[in-house]
Amino acid sequence: MKVWIQNNSKALSQQVAQQLQVKLRQAGITIQANHPDLVITIGGDGTFLSAFHRFNNQLNHLQFIGIHTGHLGFYTDWQDNELDQLVTHIVADDKKVIEYPLLDVQVTYTSQQVAHFWALNEATLRQVSQTMRADVLINDQKFERFRGDGVVVSTPTGSTAYSKSLGGALIDPTLEVMQFNEMAPINNRVYRTVNSSLILTHNQILTVIPDPGSDYIITIDNLAYDHCAIQKIQYKMADQKIKIASYRPKNFWLRVRNAFLVDDQR
Repeated sequence: MKVWIQNNSKALSQQVAQQLQVKLRQAGITIQANHPDLVITIGGDGTFLSAFHRFNNQLNHLQFIGIHTGHLGFYTDWQDNELDQLVTHIVADDKKVIEYPLLDVQVTYTSQQVAHFWALNEATLRQVSQTMRADVLINDQKFERFRGDGVVVSTPTGSTAYSKSLGGALIDPTLEVMQFNEMAPINNRVYRTVNSSLILTHNQILTVIPDPGSDYIITIDNLAYDHCAIQKIQYKMADQKIKIASYRPKNFWLRVRNAFLVDDQR
């Protein structure tokens, strides 16, 4: 088996990465970045997202594991004091593979060139310096005329991130749906938006057509891109999924509780 370890720059993460590398090599496992079978991230969700985007052209044969040394970890199953236990499971190969849906984002420019992205958490669109104006379509049928700061489209696992801060729903990651949320929409007697989360199924396509002649910022998870001359952006559930190597039961709703609710058992 070929394993790659990706960690953040924090001292604890670097220390854990060195310890894990030694333990894996002692177990006869190869450490290499070129076409690994397994990527182990050490840090938090940001480190996990960075690893996903580094290796997202190899998702067909690649699995991920996260070790938690940060503040919040929806994608990290292991603590830094569980390295021996994790290595034992990796050697035994007694995992269950869990798949999470991804968001397919396609940007079409006025030149008819197309850029394609995958998002694990969410994609956002904002105008650089003023109120964003855009038409929003569902399956090529106009739904609304949006005016506001921007829009967010998220995956089920991404529903615990930016989407939640906008009042979005928390969605079980086994559901293949995407969620649309508005950032600070303008609603008055003249301008109206739905001002509510939309949950769209895997066979629906959401299209955002921003007004031409402006510069926009598109984010794909923790990556940001400046774009101009955008004709439209289409969002749908990707055919591809990310594979997580799970060696013990995962409970999404317990993670939600631990992340957002205080312990009221007094």
